[in-house]
Amino acid sequence: MTESTDTPKTGHAVIQSYLKTIDGSPGVYRMLDSESRVLYVGKARNLRARVSNYARPSGHSGRIARMISNTASMMFLTTKTETEALLLEQNLIKQLKPKFNVLLRDDKSFPNILVTADHDYPQIKKHRGAKKEKGSYYGPFASAGAVNRTLNQLQRVFLLRDCSNAMFESRSRPCLQHQIKRCSAPCVGKISADEYRKTVQDAEKFLSGKSTDIQGRLAKDMAAASEAMEFERAAALRDRIKALTQVQTAQGINPQGVSEADIIALHMDQGQACVQVFFIRANQNWGNRDYYPRVGPDVDAAEVLEAFIGQFYDTREPPRQLILSNEIENADLMVNALSGKLGRKVELLVPQRGEKAELVDGALRNARESLARKLAETATQTNLLKGIAEAFDLDAPPQRIEVYDNSHIQGTNAVGGMIVAGPDGMMKNQYRKFNIRGDDLTPGDDFGMMKEVLTRRFKRLLDEDPDRKLGMWPDLLLIDGGAGQVSAVASIMREYGVEDIPMVGVAKGIDRDAGKEEFYRVGKRPMALRHNDPVLYFIQRLRDEAHRFAIGTHRAKRAKAVGATPLDDVPGVGAARKRALLAHFGSAKAVSRANLSDLKAVDGVSDALAERIYAFFHERG
Repeated sequence: MTESTDTPKTGHAVIQSYLKTIDGSPGVYRMLDSESRVLYVGKARNLRARVSNYARPSGHSGRIARMISNTASMMFLTTKTETEALLLEQNLIKQLKPKFNVLLRDDKSFPNILVTADHDYPQIKKHRGAKKEKGSYYGPFASAGAVNRTLNQLQRVFLLRDCSNAMFESRSRPCLQHQIKRCSAPCVGKISADEYRKTVQDAEKFLSGKSTDIQGRLAKDMAAASEAMEFERAAALRDRIKALTQVQTAQGINPQGVSEADIIALHMDQGQACVQVFFIRANQNWGNRDYYPRVGPDVDAAEVLEAFIGQFYDTREPPRQLILSNEIENADLMVNALSGKLGRKVELLVPQRGEKAELVDGALRNARESLARKLAETATQTNLLKGIAEAFDLDAPPQRIEVYDNSHIQGTNAVGGMIVAGPDGMMKNQYRKFNIRGDDLTPGDDFGMMKEVLTRRFKRLLDEDPDRKLGMWPDLLLIDGGAGQVSAVASIMREYGVEDIPMVGVAKGIDRDAGKEEFYRVGKRPMALRHNDPVLYFIQRLRDEAHRFAIGTHRAKRAKAVGATPLDDVPGVGAARKRALLAHFGSAKAVSRANLSDLKAVDGVSDALAERIYAFFHERG
């Protein structure tokens, strides 16, 4: 690795100086500004040749010229192959988020359907995250909604249970799912283990794209049941065939010649981009999703699509085929990288005719329409931010608005919520929750809770971005409350020397009616906006979103607390051992009073763990 620290210059001359210290190896380079912030991460088959291109004084696009003029130093890391360089480049882009790179901003994991394998009557359920649980996984699906729709269809057709194992074991009579014909009630013996296992196998065939085979077999079984005058069974099979037909009709895109692929289409307009991804698995459409990578005004489609694919599959398993709307710059490298990740061949296709081209056209139409909506929303958002600036006498439209709210029930399970909005709307990846820790707070002390939340927020900002150069600082604070809340927050801001940040308290006003809000600012009289002002509606939406987020966080915390026991704090006691202890003794209190020999008698509890549990409660006492 080579780095320059001996010159404060920027631009071509700085880049030129590195040509003496690098060779023609493949690798990754970083361009940094005068404050060592990463401007750009790139890969190269030949580092020296790539850097020499940047050292030229002319012939660059506007974006590259700006990047070069800001470059004060560079860093290099050589790799054995260009494929390794491609993987490292995409990794670094996601970590460092450089200003001049194309950046995929949404990196959420996708849900799957899991058919469990740890029970005589397997459960079917939605799964997100690491695949640690035993069973068969089917996916990915584009969204939780797509999974829920498919699960609902599977329950209608195959009547599989979705309840937890604990719920299954505790049933003494069928639940509502059985009554509405969504479950065969294996919990109370309404179906044999063998028959249930066959329906599980059918469900897995359906998820593998073999629904036609299932329909044919069900038709034969129905005919046999009719001949045997088992009319109730024949009617049940008829209902399953009907439900399966409805599922197949409702699925929409069901390509015959594409069994496993992601359809990826890119549309660019006005310096913005939308990438639409359709997930095709088992010849079925498992949903689609749109992405809006950060791009510059002079970035071409090949660069955008290559960056998107590299970052998108950095933490995801690629399918056998990627069917693209555009060629990418280094298709051979991408194929090698993705094939290495999957352990088998991955194809990149840009079809010109046939079914695959029709699929791309459909995805491209979705991308075009989605970007048009996004641009319209952005224009509206820009006008609203201008309106906020005019209403509250700000120097410029705010680029980052932070809105705070608290939620609790008589002071218990108190949480603070922060939501963030900007030019692109709600910035959900910037939302934050604050578990209220103050032991000295009076239950229901909203002032004290807000003080704790803002204190922690400003402390973190001062630690992580003291110079306010990373875009983490708000341009406007919106606080739920009136004069008292504003005064309390203002004192915190003075304490931390950040009183230059505009802050507005939003109070419900007369009769606490929406539309009659009053706005409070330090040193100024309360004000109101006219009843039909779009800015007022915007502020109401922000406040309601903050309230929704705080309430949701509070409910999650409360739900977790309901199931909590002192056993949760004992080192080495996980969920399985906790269940065993509670089943053996009946309650956590009984566990805490048990003697050592009784603890050692519990299945799954070793002598060492029994001693640890005994010591934990003994020392506490």
